[in-house]
This record gives sequence, structure tokens and C-alpha cells, in this order.
Amino acid sequence: MSKVKLTKKSGIRLFILAAFVAVISPAAKVADDFFEISKNLEIFSDLYKHINLYYADDTQPGQLMKTGIDAMLGSLDPYTTYIPESKMEDYRFMTTGQYGGIGSMIRTIDGQVYVSEPYQGFPAEKVGLKAGDKIVTIDGKPIADKNQSEISEVLKGSPGTEVKVEVEREGQGKMTFDVVREEIKIPDVPYHGMVNEQTGYIKLSGFTQTASKEVKAAYKELESQGMSQLIFDLRGNGGGLLREAVNIVNVFVPKGTEIVSTKGKLSEWDRTHLALNEPLSADIPVVVLVDGGSASASEIVSGTLQDLDRAVVVGETSFGKGLVQQTKDIAYGSKLKITIAKYYTPSGRCIQKLDYFAKNQGKVEEVPDSLVKSFRTENGRTVFDGRGITPDVEVERDDMGKVVGGLFRKNLFFKYATQYAAKNEQVSDAMDFKLTDAEFKEFVSWLSDKGVEYSTETQDALEELIDIAKKEKYYGDSESDLNTLTSRLKPNLNDDVMRYEDQVRHILESEIISRYHYQNGRVEHGLNDDPYIDKALECLSPDTQRRILSGNL
Repeated sequence: MSKVKLTKKSGIRLFILAAFVAVISPAAKVADDFFEISKNLEIFSDLYKHINLYYADDTQPGQLMKTGIDAMLGSLDPYTTYIPESKMEDYRFMTTGQYGGIGSMIRTIDGQVYVSEPYQGFPAEKVGLKAGDKIVTIDGKPIADKNQSEISEVLKGSPGTEVKVEVEREGQGKMTFDVVREEIKIPDVPYHGMVNEQTGYIKLSGFTQTASKEVKAAYKELESQGMSQLIFDLRGNGGGLLREAVNIVNVFVPKGTEIVSTKGKLSEWDRTHLALNEPLSADIPVVVLVDGGSASASEIVSGTLQDLDRAVVVGETSFGKGLVQQTKDIAYGSKLKITIAKYYTPSGRCIQKLDYFAKNQGKVEEVPDSLVKSFRTENGRTVFDGRGITPDVEVERDDMGKVVGGLFRKNLFFKYATQYAAKNEQVSDAMDFKLTDAEFKEFVSWLSDKGVEYSTETQDALEELIDIAKKEKYYGDSESDLNTLTSRLKPNLNDDVMRYEDQVRHILESEIISRYHYQNGRVEHGLNDDPYIDKALECLSPDTQRRILSGNL
């Protein structure tokens, strides 16, 4: 029998592994798990050592390990991620909405980096930087060889420090600004206001540590203005902290109400979260707006209010993320964000859409229809798991014209708004702003030499038909007709812009208004001609609310 030599170091490692496996595994599995973990750690350690020692070319040990870690975590789910010490500032921003910097978004256009939107009331806006300014140098150093991420890192820094930013502005040439960095806090509620005399509107864009506090403050302000019904907008909100979702639901439901429960492999993650405070209002009519970008904490809020028949959910089916993450501190100041449980709304459903735990040959698939279960709300309405939050009242949106995508890819809305702002010092209020017909025609004319490229679905279908006709040898008999049809269906920029004028106008006006009224103005302007808002107002009438929430559609 061979003998295994046990060093002090490996003995410590085995002791730690034994403790670890004992915690996470049933007794019958302890021995097998212990051996598998120990064996594979030793294999990985030797492999990593030999690659760095003997590989023919120089290796970067840190990057090599990061690649291995990312590949390992990538085999699980996209929410389980490694956060190195160098990315702690990004992690802090994700959970708190705070960072040290100048307070502005930037974007890359045609290989150049531009200020895309200064945050109102923060350093960049206060010193006069504007959207559309092309960044030339930072602290006297050219930035031509840096990418957007690198430039963002340079602009960030400790509050109170100064950074010199040289830009080139449309119609004014080069300008230099001395910007003193501050602690930047991106609001979770970028806008709230009254839609009409009785209807309040709150837009929630995130779930950081201040989300519930901001929602409560906005609610109280609107209440003081006469609000008697509320539209709560969670469209595009990708989620955040679970406890903030619980606190926000508590704004509308009585103390002691079950809001959400979590269940994981370890019993310590099995928890039921209750409303701990008295609500601001347990009876004000509420409509919650959701779409495909509403995920995670947004789905806890909308799903719970739906299960409790406390609000009417309006819009499109939400994203479908029913997984809970927690961060764990690991070596050298880094963290692991790891999926530790699933969450369940009061009816008992988990709305997770993709099954990361039952991959088919490495491919993630949706929960099959055969496994989707039905549940009941408090009033007995039927809801389902495994599919996100299905709204009580759906809103159908017109498909976005392909020409709009072509304009976006060329950044033409942004470029034209920059030129418009350079020529027009002021515009009307965000809610009232409209381009005149003459101004819109000027935009269409401006597009003529911009090389906009796009294809329509009709054109794509025709090309597929031609390919099939050639394979089946019918093309020769129909070549003339197909060529004529191809010519007639070829995209025409001017015609297509006018065909989708409503969409093009709305996007262009939103981009322009942001140059004068920033994010608040963009949201406020977006309330105009919004089919979601129109449908929400219909659903807020007492009779309609009662009919929908009782299940008598």
C-alpha cells in the first residue's frame, strides 16, 4: 500500500475543506465531496503553477487566473460573478448609486469620446460642460489612445480633487474646464410629478440603498399636491437590493403583510420578509408599469402587489429573474457575488424564466410549459410562475422601424441634438416641447448625406425568397418580376423616416430636451403620447380597478 505524505500546509487545507464540506453537504456526501474538492484544488494549483513556469511565452498570472475564474462562474448563471479589488468602486456604485467623480455620462462616437449627459446639479453641469462636448485632453494629456472605460476611470476620483478637462464644442472650438470632483449620488427616483390634478407619477430607475427613502419622499410631496391615485413606473428598472423592494412594497401594504420569501440550499437563506412599518396608504389606487426590462427587485414589487391585489400591473411581461444574490468577502479585498436562493411572491410563485440549474448540453433554456404552475392571488385571480410577471393589462407597442435602428447606429439623434442646442439657447418646458414641421423637415434633409444603412424585414424576406427560388430552379422564370420587386422594396431613407415620423420625432425631441432639462426633462417629455400612461389612467378609475382586481375582466 502506498503512503501519502501530508505536509503542514496541505493538512491545514484539508481541515478547512472538511469543515466547508460538512457545512454544505448532507452527511452521506461528505466523504465524496471532500475528496472531489481536495483533488481538484490540487490539480488546479499544479496546472496554474506549471503554465506560469513553463509556457513558451510570457504569461500574466493575474489575468490568467481571472480567465479561469470567469470561465468557472460562467458555467453557473450570469449573476454569480467575481469582483476584484480594482472594481470595488463599481461595486459600490451598483449598491449605493454613489461614486467620486465629475457627475456625467460619456459615450464613444466614431472613435471619439463625448460628454453624453451631465447630471443636473453636479460638478460637470455646474462648471458648464455640455452634452456633445468632445473630450480632447484630461489634465493636459491627450486621450486619443484611451478607450471609454479608461477615460471614465481617469475622470473618477476622490471628492475634493480637481481635474482639468479640455473639450471641443460645436460652433465654439476648444474650451477648458477645471472640475472639482464630488461624491456623486445618482437618484433612484429621477422624476416625480403630477400627470393631472389627481394622478401622481413616480419613476423608479434603481434599487440602491436610498430607493425606498426617495420613493417615500416623492410620495409625500405628491400627496401634498393633491394626489389621490398613483402611477408607479418600473419600466427598464433592472433591480437591486431586495430589502429596498420590501420597503417599497410596505409603502402600500399593512404592517405584518408577507411580501416575499427566499429559499436556498442552506436553511439559513430560508426567510420570509414582512412589512415592518405602517404604510403611507393601504388604499390609494395604484397602477404599476412594467416591461421586458423590469427585473429582479422590480418584479418583487410588481409581483407582490399583484398577488396581494393591491395594484393593477400594466405593460409587457417582465424579464423573469427570480434569483437572489449575496456578496461574500474573499481574499485580497475582492468579493464574490453569488446566487444563494430563489425568491417567491406571496402566492408562492417563483417567476424565474431561465433554468440555469438544468442546462441542456450547456445551453440555458426556459422553464418548459409543462412545468409552469398556476397560483392564486388574494382575490382568487390566476397567476403563473416561470414566466416573469405577466401584466393584468397588456400594452401593445408598435414595432420600432428599422430606419430608427439605422439612425441610432450612426448616433444621428445625438449629433443633430448637439447642433440644435448650439443654435438654440433656450426651448420651452419639457412637457410642451415639440419640433415644428419646418424643424423636422430640416432634420430629414440633414440626414440625406449621412450614409444611413438598414434593411427591412420585408427586404430580408424577399432575399430569402430569391435564394429559395434559385435552389428550386424557379428563379429564371421569375427573375424580371423579382428584380422589379427588389427595386420597389429597396429602403428609401426619406420615405421611411416619414413613415415612422412619430417614432423618429419622439426620440429626437427627447434627445434635444435633455440638452436643456437633463434627465428630469427627458422623463417628463416622455410622458407625452405614452400609451402606457394612457392605459394606466384608464385602469385607475375605481370601477376599472375593482373589475380587474376581482378577476372580472
